[in-house]
Amino acid sequence: MPKNSLKLKISLSLIIVLSMAMVLFTLLILKQRQEDMQSVVARHVTQISEMVVASTRYTMLVNKRDIVEKIIEDIGKQKGIERIRVISKDGTIIHSNHKAEVGYSVDQRSDSCISCHQTSRPLSRVPDDKRWKIVENAEGHRVLGSMHAIRNELSCSLAACHEHPASQQVLGIVDVAYSLDEMDQSLQSHAIYVIGISIGFILIFALTIGFLLQRMIYLPLKDLASGAEKVSSGELHHAIPVRSSDEFGRVARSFNHMTAALGESRREMEQLVQTLETKVAERTKELLAAKAEVAQGEKLASIGVLASGIAHELNNPLTGVLTFTSLMRKKAPEGSEDAEDLDLVIRETKRCASIIKRLLDFAREKVPVKGFYNLNQVIEDTVRFVERPASLQQVEIVTELDPALPQAWGDADLIKQVILNLLVNAQQAIDGKGNITVQTHPLATTGNTKADPAIAPMVEVVVTDTGCGIPQANLQRIFDPFFTSKEVGKGTGLGLSVSYGIVKAHGGKISVESVVGTGTTFRIYLPVTPPSNETQPTADESKE
Repeated sequence: MPKNSLKLKISLSLIIVLSMAMVLFTLLILKQRQEDMQSVVARHVTQISEMVVASTRYTMLVNKRDIVEKIIEDIGKQKGIERIRVISKDGTIIHSNHKAEVGYSVDQRSDSCISCHQTSRPLSRVPDDKRWKIVENAEGHRVLGSMHAIRNELSCSLAACHEHPASQQVLGIVDVAYSLDEMDQSLQSHAIYVIGISIGFILIFALTIGFLLQRMIYLPLKDLASGAEKVSSGELHHAIPVRSSDEFGRVARSFNHMTAALGESRREMEQLVQTLETKVAERTKELLAAKAEVAQGEKLASIGVLASGIAHELNNPLTGVLTFTSLMRKKAPEGSEDAEDLDLVIRETKRCASIIKRLLDFAREKVPVKGFYNLNQVIEDTVRFVERPASLQQVEIVTELDPALPQAWGDADLIKQVILNLLVNAQQAIDGKGNITVQTHPLATTGNTKADPAIAPMVEVVVTDTGCGIPQANLQRIFDPFFTSKEVGKGTGLGLSVSYGIVKAHGGKISVESVVGTGTTFRIYLPVTPPSNETQPTADESKE
């Protein structure tokens, strides 16, 4: 057991305190026992003295000294009586069970006489507790000496043999010495018995207290220490036993709750770290994909620049072809076959020039020029641009344009680009035969929950297709740059993102509704009046 162990400290403290208490208790018991036994012996010796006085009274009255000697001798043979004698007033031993000391005088300063002869005049009356005294004899044994006065009674002073006057109160004393060897042996045996009982009680008490301390204090403390060591080493699942419902039990339950909470926190932390690692991996993957998309966008931008250059180069010969064909048409007679052929060449040349012009306008980066424009006309022009390639895929484009639609405010070319992006996406979403419907409606109120427009009146453009639809998980991301669900080579993920930016720049809104397997509907809301921070262009600016 370690020296600084709480168990050792408590055990030693209890043993020391209990031993001191039992030693004190034993001393008190032995002292009380000794006093009781001494009182009993003193009373017994006093009774012997009184018996000697009573038994020799008559013989002394008739002056039969031999009978007195015989009585004292017989009484002196009793067990425990070491000495019995009669001493006269002047200290002379008259009778004794030891014949050799008869006739000798007793010193008044001896242990037996000093209690009465403390002064020159001896005491006539001595209290009972002062009539006896314990002394040691020549052999070193303890004896209890008792003095009993022989009074000069009336019958004694009138007796014929009496030689003392009536005024003398005390004729002599009876001195009895009683051996205390038996009492001392009894006290010794009793002391050994009490000490044995005390030692046994101390052992039983110590074992009981030790067991209780072991069960109620040491084991819970050991459990707490062991649990703390295991928790410090990382074993948060370790639970210490709850042995009781007292303070240690509550501490054990609190410790288990703490370790459970720590374990849960560590699991949450590990899950969080794992989640962060997963998210970092996902974001890294997305960044790599975005980087690839940016590279693809740069490549497409380079191709767009190249295509615009090619379109520009094609535009010059087409202009020459159109010019010379027009001159030849003027020379051809009306209604002739050559005139019809030339009209066909002029018409198709103009269409090619128009396609090249729109391609140049789409590729050319220009500053937005806002003004009032005819939204229906913009939609019709855009539909004609994609109508023929759509028909080759058996996709029919239907327009339902409101003739009473007010003019919208904004840049017509940018809005045309938005409509073009939606039509191209709708065409690519249809696999096989399908329909694309383009509708326009005026919106003059602000109560439409689908539109959720601004306070100013707006117009609505609805583009609906019968394509494959967009999954619900992708609806929140379709307007993100470079996000696309199309196959490689069919999309860059920039069309809807650019369209969203154009509509927001015009102060409008764009929303989408889609059902997988049924189709998709895009709704565009555009203002019909300029915002308060924008002014309408002047006549000169419009001409420019």
